[in-house]
Amino acid sequence: MADLVRGQSALSDIELEEALAKQSLNRGMFARLLPLLRPIRHLVTATILIEIVLVACVFLRPWLVKVAIDKGLVRHGAAWTVDAHVILLVGAAMTLAWIARFALAGVSQYLSGSAAIRLLADLRIRVFAHVQSLSVGYFDRTKAGRIISRADRDVDALEPLLIQGPPEFLSALLRCTVAGVLLWLISPVLLASVAGVVPVLVAATIAFKRISQRNWATVAENRSRFTAHLVDSVSGVRVLKQNVREETNLDRYRQLLHEFNHALIRGSIRSNWFAPFTAVLSTAGMAVLLLTGARSLAMNTITLGQIAESLLYVFLFLGPLQDLSDLFERYANGTACAQRIFLLLDTKPDVLDPVYPEPLDRAHGNVAFNHVVFAYDSRSGIPVIDHLDLQIPAGEVLAIVGPTGHGKSTLVQLLTRFYDVTGGSVTLDGHDVRHLAQATLRHHVGVVLQDNVLFSGSILDNLRLASPDASDQALISAARDLGADEVLETLPHGYHTNVGPLGTHLSHGQRQLVCLVRAYVANPVVLVLDEATSAVDVQTERRIQRALRVLCKGRTAIIIAHRLTTIRDADRIAVIRHGRLVELGSHASLTGQAGIYADLYRAYQENAGLLIGGVAPEATELVT
Repeated sequence: MADLVRGQSALSDIELEEALAKQSLNRGMFARLLPLLRPIRHLVTATILIEIVLVACVFLRPWLVKVAIDKGLVRHGAAWTVDAHVILLVGAAMTLAWIARFALAGVSQYLSGSAAIRLLADLRIRVFAHVQSLSVGYFDRTKAGRIISRADRDVDALEPLLIQGPPEFLSALLRCTVAGVLLWLISPVLLASVAGVVPVLVAATIAFKRISQRNWATVAENRSRFTAHLVDSVSGVRVLKQNVREETNLDRYRQLLHEFNHALIRGSIRSNWFAPFTAVLSTAGMAVLLLTGARSLAMNTITLGQIAESLLYVFLFLGPLQDLSDLFERYANGTACAQRIFLLLDTKPDVLDPVYPEPLDRAHGNVAFNHVVFAYDSRSGIPVIDHLDLQIPAGEVLAIVGPTGHGKSTLVQLLTRFYDVTGGSVTLDGHDVRHLAQATLRHHVGVVLQDNVLFSGSILDNLRLASPDASDQALISAARDLGADEVLETLPHGYHTNVGPLGTHLSHGQRQLVCLVRAYVANPVVLVLDEATSAVDVQTERRIQRALRVLCKGRTAIIIAHRLTTIRDADRIAVIRHGRLVELGSHASLTGQAGIYADLYRAYQENAGLLIGGVAPEATELVT
């Protein structure tokens, strides 16, 4: 099992996935794939039965050829005559056999297509549901493109294996077996003449299977890499353009595609020998059968019709063995993708609900961090939060300040159980949050982040995420309560304005107002604002400040911010440094002390040139 760090080098993507799943890639997939067919077993069974009938139609033709030759051509001394009645009957039977084959093949395609749609849809839903159940830590460490590749390309690759594969494999097996039996019944010598190629073909098939599996595993991994890079590039297109890195990024994508194509070509070179090799073996077998058949015909132990029938049986005997090339290639590709899908499905959430969660129907909002210790990587030995104690009474507005990377936002993630504490506890109204169902906890704790996220749809659609049953009027009233109507109602289509992908049609301040209204609609008992007023202009910030006063009224509020107005308005200010609580008190009491907060505040005023008069404007930031 790969650790998250291997010596001094970073893990590959697939090694990281193995580490997160806490198990290695499983090479044996048959036992995992078979249960996927259970919901569609009746469709698969029907397809297999049709394939059996199709095989019967195929074997009817050689027999009809024999009848046409042996019964339709009648020898009278040195002359031959044609029995038209027999030829017509054989022709009619041959036509019916072809018609039946085409009709049944159409039905088989329809059934297998229906089965494929159901199976792939069920598997996609299963993968999607599992991805949603995973903890935030998984997404922090896994590229989005690799997850998309699992749910899209890898799932698609299973269709030829699971739906088309079993009927075609059964058909090949039946054709080979029945053809061998019929050849034996015609002449054991004829069967023996072609059976000699079988051991060689079996050995070649085993070698091909092993080579092909390794090749397709490499191809699938390289495909995931360039897909992940594509998703990352789309997500970070603004950063790439701002830093003029398009060419460099294109070169990286070109390199990943080159590695994918190289693996594809190398795999083809290493495995494309199988089809020509089986063709040579089949030709050799046919040549031996013709020599043996000619000798038997000369000895009058076999008829001309039986020789013709036997030649067709040889095609049916060796043909399926040649088809194994395509079948094993599908198997190798499908299993390589299945290994990655099941590696994702085997990944367990780090944060789990308790078996018997404690009830919390009505919360008051008392929050406590009790001797909390937390590290993102338990092996590093350096905690992000180090034995922190902090009590927040219900209804209090607490501002948290401190240098970047010293644990402020981590406290939010521990309170909402995106991560679980390493030591100590976080409680809500005396309940350890680990003893509550995550849905219950997050119903009582609302969060507005600096990187606000909106989903494609209208503003009302995004507000309705917090309250699915709310009417349009109720959502609009909430926006007006916060004063967001001054901005949102001036948009081209008001509350019906489409926000675009991730809210890109709105400005940062407009998106933030929508997120604040959404939090207000959710009506949490505890509200967490993580840098919610950053990166906005002065006018928008004042609107947000007014909205915050309404939003925080009557509830516990934890505000992580640099804005001086927000900090000064808080009931208390907590200063976090190196994951520890180093100061706690009101703005007035902390500035009156010769402590860290006073130094930070004084340093800001000096840097901003605001010491004159001792007055700082409202739209300012505390540089920490």
